[in-house]
Amino acid sequence: MSQHAPSSEIESRDPATGRPRPPRREFKARGSFVERCAGCNLPTLNCLCPYRVEAESTARVWLLTHPLEHHKPTNTGRLIRDVLGSTEVFTWYRTAPDERLLALLADARYAPFVIFPDDQPDYAHRVVGREAVAAVKAAARIPVYVILDGTWRQARRIFRKSPYLEALPVLPLRTERLTRYRLRKPASEAHLCTAEVAAELLRQGGDGDAAEILDDYFQVFNDSYAASRGFEKLEAPTPAMTRLLARRGIEA
Repeated sequence: MSQHAPSSEIESRDPATGRPRPPRREFKARGSFVERCAGCNLPTLNCLCPYRVEAESTARVWLLTHPLEHHKPTNTGRLIRDVLGSTEVFTWYRTAPDERLLALLADARYAPFVIFPDDQPDYAHRVVGREAVAAVKAAARIPVYVILDGTWRQARRIFRKSPYLEALPVLPLRTERLTRYRLRKPASEAHLCTAEVAAELLRQGGDGDAAEILDDYFQVFNDSYAASRGFEKLEAPTPAMTRLLARRGIEA
C-alpha cells in the first residue's frame, strides 16, 4: 500500500493483517477526537510507551478478535502483542475465516486450546484442564491459548459460529481473580478483560515472568487511561510503572 494511500483504502483493510475486509459501517468511539499517541494509542496526557517491556513465553497467544474491537482504544488485546512479540492477531468474520489462522491450526507444531467457560453441556466432551497443557509441553509441542477478543456476547458468538474451532479442546480459565479493569463495566467482577485472561493463563502455565510483565503493563494502561478520561496527569509513578521502568533499567 502506498504511504499516501487514501483513507478510504486504509479503512477497507483489516487492521490485523492489512488485507481487504468485508465492508462495514464506520465505528466511532467516544473520545475518538482526543489527541492520542501514535505509538500506544493512549491520550498523550498519559502515554504508555515509556513502560512497554517485551517478554518471552513458552506458550503462545492467538487472539481471534471481533472487528469492532480493533477500533476501541479501550481494547486490551493489543497489550498482549506489545509484551509478547509472538502473539498472533486474527480478525473474526463469520463467513470469511482467516486463511493464515486455518493454516496455523493445522500446524502440528502447535497445540491450540480455545479459552472459554465450560458452562454448557453440548461441548463438555471437549473440556480439558491444566494437565492437558502440561502434556503437550511434555510432547515437545507449543501450547497456544486461543482467546476470543470481544465482549462476552461477541465471544460467545465467535465460539458458536466458527466451525474451525469445533475440533479444539476447550480450556476454561479457573481463577479466583476478580477484574481490575476500570474502562468498561463488566457483567460480573469475575469476567476478566482479554489482557487479564492472558496474564492469568501465562501464570498458571508456568510463564510467570511474562505474566508479571503483562499484568503490570495492563495495570499501567488501566490507571493511565482512567486518569486521562478525567483530564488528570499522573505525576508520580505507580508501583506497576516503577517495576516496568526498573526492568528497562530506568530509575523512577
